[in-house]
Amino acid sequence: MQEFFENLCEIEKLEIKKNQINSAEGLISLLLKRAPRKNVRVLVNILKQSLLPSISQDENKELEELFLEIDKDENLIFEKEVQEKIEQFISQRFEKDKQVIIEKTSDLSKLVFIMEEFLNEAISSSGNGSKNVLNIKEKLKSIDINDGSLETLSMVQAELINAASSIEEEMNKVSNKLQSGKTKVQELEDKIKNLEDELKKTKNESMRDHLTGLLTRKTFFEELKRIDSSYERMGTQYAIIFFDIDHFKKINDTFGHEGGDIVLSTFGKILNKSIRDLDIVGRYGGEEFIAIVHFKETKELLLFLKRIKSIVTENNFIYKDKQLKVTFSAGVTIRNSYKNYDEAINKADKLLYEAKKSGRNKIILENGMEF
Repeated sequence: MQEFFENLCEIEKLEIKKNQINSAEGLISLLLKRAPRKNVRVLVNILKQSLLPSISQDENKELEELFLEIDKDENLIFEKEVQEKIEQFISQRFEKDKQVIIEKTSDLSKLVFIMEEFLNEAISSSGNGSKNVLNIKEKLKSIDINDGSLETLSMVQAELINAASSIEEEMNKVSNKLQSGKTKVQELEDKIKNLEDELKKTKNESMRDHLTGLLTRKTFFEELKRIDSSYERMGTQYAIIFFDIDHFKKINDTFGHEGGDIVLSTFGKILNKSIRDLDIVGRYGGEEFIAIVHFKETKELLLFLKRIKSIVTENNFIYKDKQLKVTFSAGVTIRNSYKNYDEAINKADKLLYEAKKSGRNKIILENGMEF
């Protein structure tokens, strides 16, 4: 019994000490409280997705390496050292996202500064021009027009010429400043447009899985809420399909993670090209994918499933000069059979597990149909 106790985690050891467990029955009772391995895998995938920056697209090799180790041994997630590393990655994620926001908004700060400078110059120029014209007006008033001498008329002409020259000079200054301001405004408009395009691109990238190009898990469920709202209002029928690539760990072990990435990317492209505009498909985590497919008659859904299975199983995946045979398992539920989409998703997940447990390379529908 002592040897068994030594292999437990620290929390379980504390539980044994606290409850004075010293029998096989007590040990079994404690072990039954452990999270099922499948649930741990789902938790690991959720945790990994949450650690990826939502705005910054910088890759974190250290994070990837850590989760590659966890993929090999999911129990590592319970190790204190691993948990401390994950806490560090969470802090890094916040800092990276914050830094991107600071960089993206710097041009807006420049816009405020330049506009302030331009307005100050315009106001200053206007004030100087008004002052010069007022001085000329006072000089003209001081000239005695009643004295009809040529000298007096010459003085009036000279002052008028000076006034015209002064006004022309001020107008040129204002015109130049306006032209300069127009150029600066155009430059700022271009910068703001580029900033909007970059933010839009960044937002779109954060909605897509970087490897497969499919919707991220978070974005998928946001879209699913919208689809389900349409179902509630108009009864637009849809199916939920869970896909899982068979023996994916073996693919990674045989061809390396680069080969595994090629399989994931190719499988994602097959799913994405097979759906219609109103359907959605996302990467659920690891080698699992999830799709929402609309249909009017069941035969449409079956044709879709058979087409995917035919494309995958009747062709080889290519990695460098090597050909890989790939199969997948799937579980399928139809929305109107359940109270809400959560129940439908859970059932589809169970059907997927049943398909893998009963031999893999098969699709199981909620009505018991298999192929």
